[in-house]
Amino acid sequence: MTTRRQFFGYAGAAAAGAAATGGAVVALHNDLEMPPVRAIEPYGEHQVGINAASPRHAELVAFRLATDKAGLGRLMRLWTNDIVALASGRPAPGDTAPELAIGNVALTVTVGFGPRVFELTGNKPPGLDDLPVMKHDRLDAAWSGGDLLVLVGADDPVSVVHAVRRLVADAKPFATPAWRQTGFWNNTGSDGQPVTGRNLFGQVDGTGNPAVGTPEFDSTVWSTDGPEWFRGGTTLVVRRIRMNLDTWDELTRSEQERAVGRNLSTGAPLTGTAEHDELDLEARDANGRLVIAENAHARLSHHTENDGRRIFRKGLNYVHDTGATRESGLIFLSHQADVAGQFLPLLARLDAVDALNEWTTTIGSAVFALPPGFQPGSWLAQKLLG
Repeated sequence: MTTRRQFFGYAGAAAAGAAATGGAVVALHNDLEMPPVRAIEPYGEHQVGINAASPRHAELVAFRLATDKAGLGRLMRLWTNDIVALASGRPAPGDTAPELAIGNVALTVTVGFGPRVFELTGNKPPGLDDLPVMKHDRLDAAWSGGDLLVLVGADDPVSVVHAVRRLVADAKPFATPAWRQTGFWNNTGSDGQPVTGRNLFGQVDGTGNPAVGTPEFDSTVWSTDGPEWFRGGTTLVVRRIRMNLDTWDELTRSEQERAVGRNLSTGAPLTGTAEHDELDLEARDANGRLVIAENAHARLSHHTENDGRRIFRKGLNYVHDTGATRESGLIFLSHQADVAGQFLPLLARLDAVDALNEWTTTIGSAVFALPPGFQPGSWLAQKLLG
């Protein structure tokens, strides 16, 4: 979908439409180049944060529900009003720090429901269950599960903190936070152009995604089956993956690239020269060895190795400091129409033999159903809760 970007405060400034993935718009005034405008409308067929690129700054908050279906409906109406105000740079109703509500920061809020919500509401999407514990998982309840989720992203970290503060305050009569995770991502190159982004291993992360707006993306992400209220929605898997950067750094560069199956400098497959070159999974070197190893992450996660199954993945890097100790890793976010049909087979394959398992440990896991978007005059999940 497209979004309307508006440039405020400059008489005669030009505004242009751009993709919801967040490309910058430059307005000219008196022959001077002005800063990019990054306002994203909250309305649409789908929740707008799903299509958007991984935000520069983000916070995820999971909640434990403490109300009934009617109370959940009241909360969704409150949150919808908050989202509309915050996305436009206006204070949410009852805002105690209205000066922190600013526009043009690409702020999005995405809301999801955990499996237990449907014990109250019924109409559970098929395949939406807590993920089984994998062999390499070391799950911590402090980062797992949850009945509700809000994912707030923006270009500005203060705006993220402020938006979360309002959403948590409005949830108090209905739900209490179960966990919070903060992350960051850089999807802009040194030349100012969009790039895929890198995780803390240095890998270009997310190259194989279907392109937003294509039929391939739509069939991967948006639900067309199951309950009527959920059509046009999607599911989200959140996996908190701790990375052992110290032992990763002990590897040679060629060892790192063999584990990934891609060139670390460009993101190109080891059988190609550019990031988006197709993988040649049959190619062998002069010694007859597969160029992209059997246990390389790029091979195991490729859709041709998974009966055509795809996901739309995003990432957020994180660091978690406790005194002198730092933990680093990736908040892995996967969108798909059907968790059981698309994500679980891929997860099982990676858990079994992925070379990266030696340097990664999943310590948090949660699944959510993300309802469709809303239009002016309506509210989130109205078809489920109205």
